[in-house]
Amino acid sequence: MADDFSKAMEKELRDDPRSSGDALVLKPKKKKAKAKAKEKSPQDGKKKTHRKMKSSEKESMDFEESGDRRLQLDVKQELQDDPDFVAEGKGKKRKRKRDHADGTSSTSEAPLPKKKKKVVKEEGQVNSTKKIKKEAKDKVKKEEGDHPVSVKKKKTKEEIEAARALKIKKKEEEEKLRWRWWEEEKYEDGIKWKFLEHKGPYFPPEYQTLPDDVKFYYNGKAVKLNPPAEEAALFFAQMLDHEYTTKEVFRNNFFRDWRKEMTLEEKQLITDLNKCDFRELHAMHIQRVEARKNMSKEEKQVIKEANQKIVEEYGFCVLDHHRERIGNFKIEPPALFRGRGDHPKQGMLKKRIRPEDVIINCSKDSRIPEPPAGHHWKEVRHDNTVTWLASWTENVQGSCKYVMLNANSKLKGEKDWEKYEVARRLKSCVDAIRTQYHEDLKSKQMGSRQRAVALYFIDKLALRAGNEKEEGETADTVGCCSLRVEHITLHDTLDGQKCVVEFDFLGKDCIRYYNKVPVIKKVFKNLKLFMENKQGGDDLFDRLNTQLLNKHLSSLMPGLTAKVFRTYNASITLQQQLKELSNMTDNVAEKLLSYNRANRAVAILCNHQRAPPKTFEQSMANLQSKIDSRKEQLALAKKELKQAKKDAKGSSDNKLLTLVEKKKKAVQRCEEQLLRMEVQATDREENKQIALSTSKLNYLDPRISVAWCKNMEVPLDKIYNKTLRDKFAWAIDMTEVDFVF
Repeated sequence: MADDFSKAMEKELRDDPRSSGDALVLKPKKKKAKAKAKEKSPQDGKKKTHRKMKSSEKESMDFEESGDRRLQLDVKQELQDDPDFVAEGKGKKRKRKRDHADGTSSTSEAPLPKKKKKVVKEEGQVNSTKKIKKEAKDKVKKEEGDHPVSVKKKKTKEEIEAARALKIKKKEEEEKLRWRWWEEEKYEDGIKWKFLEHKGPYFPPEYQTLPDDVKFYYNGKAVKLNPPAEEAALFFAQMLDHEYTTKEVFRNNFFRDWRKEMTLEEKQLITDLNKCDFRELHAMHIQRVEARKNMSKEEKQVIKEANQKIVEEYGFCVLDHHRERIGNFKIEPPALFRGRGDHPKQGMLKKRIRPEDVIINCSKDSRIPEPPAGHHWKEVRHDNTVTWLASWTENVQGSCKYVMLNANSKLKGEKDWEKYEVARRLKSCVDAIRTQYHEDLKSKQMGSRQRAVALYFIDKLALRAGNEKEEGETADTVGCCSLRVEHITLHDTLDGQKCVVEFDFLGKDCIRYYNKVPVIKKVFKNLKLFMENKQGGDDLFDRLNTQLLNKHLSSLMPGLTAKVFRTYNASITLQQQLKELSNMTDNVAEKLLSYNRANRAVAILCNHQRAPPKTFEQSMANLQSKIDSRKEQLALAKKELKQAKKDAKGSSDNKLLTLVEKKKKAVQRCEEQLLRMEVQATDREENKQIALSTSKLNYLDPRISVAWCKNMEVPLDKIYNKTLRDKFAWAIDMTEVDFVF
């Protein structure tokens, strides 16, 4: 590659009429005595194979100053193949030849002054040379991409238009193939589908035993474990560099489950986890991870093609004679359970799921999926009132796992549509429900009062209802109905506000909910009453649970649950915030900032938090440097515009007038880019610890966003990525400009 590049450069510079005859010649260092070098004639020097690069004097100087390192690498690589090139020992310098203006060459008699460089050891010279060759090749490839000689031609307007037309055509074809299920009549209540056919779930590959040179040690002695026990040991070894393996609960749970996989002899031998040595297993795991990272493009392509074949076979089903994508068709492989937060079951072994554990659901007239050879399904059902394709029970928590359709499927879309329609219906009766629970705050029945206070919290603070959990089964997370006395603190006055309730508890996914909220007097007095004669660990609402609450809500409005309040409050908040913050005269970047701020208000209401990204500070610093650079460019562009106006003042020269217009556009472009970057920086800083995607995905009626985009003339792809546009295709298609939640 480097030779081709050099020849191209040589030919171009040789043919360049601007060349002044001056040339830069780099000669290899000869392994000769200095005296012999003196006796050499200019004619002898000309007989040597060397490389000439002709250019103007200025170009030669620029090339030498800015590209010296690149040139040295290129020349060094070429000289390796020169028949006259002899590698020198360390510490010696190569003599350089330069042509004089008259074309003769001279060899420098005195050695070049020594520079402070790291001396390469002789035994490392071969590797060093190979490294330099590789760097040189990479450098040449990069330079070839940037060099005028091999720069790709810019696409013509016709080519750009053709590419755009092709993209539009492809999009139209996708739309034609899309199943517009929302335009069809709905099935009678309870019926989800009439025909369902699929291949069943994809099972992970069987465990491969350890190589002979990788051993597990107990008390300093190598022990060969049976495959199930060895697999469990490998799971633990893979996590040695994680803090989980230092936790007592994790270690105890693992050791207990690990011993269940051992033979009787292994159980008698292995009695103490602290005497187990997993280091060789861990080293093998690290080596495999690195090998995967360092795979060649060809190897990665082979794996990609194999995975694609699996997707084509197992990743799709036929639903009512339409091809639909399956969401999670792969059964999770065995591993050690981690859980969220300080889960009491962390470290337990999630066992391998077999076909004998799996229930298949499909239509009677479909081809029933075949289980793997030598196995059979637990059961085959034909239940068209459910949306799952396969199910099984996992061993750690005893919960049911399901294979479901993808988020953009008909079944998921119908469920989303119905959810937001129920939330919209709540809008018409929410005032009556609020009046009802305000009256219940002074009810003579304690149960009614507790229900009223819980509804007040769910409505005003968008708290989750919470579910009762058996002790020790999951992490200590709570919702509204499962709050304990220790989770709230009452303040008669706080920060100048009266009747303040301070909440502090772990919500879903172990996300801390901390809030100080002023409440009405009736609620404050009732909370004091509920907390009387109770300890910190006692239930705040001891006469209420989620089931009783939802039963009461469904009597007020069909389909109403505590979760519907959360969806309603999130969607109505977004709509109100968009109305307040949006401005039609703003540019697209400013409109997007307004949308994200409205979305942020919802995320704060719903307590959708996240830890700041690890690279946040660095990415902000990079963005700030770009802003500073753009400011400098803008200042320069304004200066050039001022000069252009000065030159064109009183002139009728079209070139000068055109230059002024050109400079005006440059200034405008710089200002737009700078504004966009500054808005982006503000947006990133405000979203540092807020997760916007959760509410956008699960709680915000997509029709609000689609209508806003149409009204504000903002491209929808600025709000929704491809995945969300596919998920909410029904909303995008049916929403009009005047939609109101």
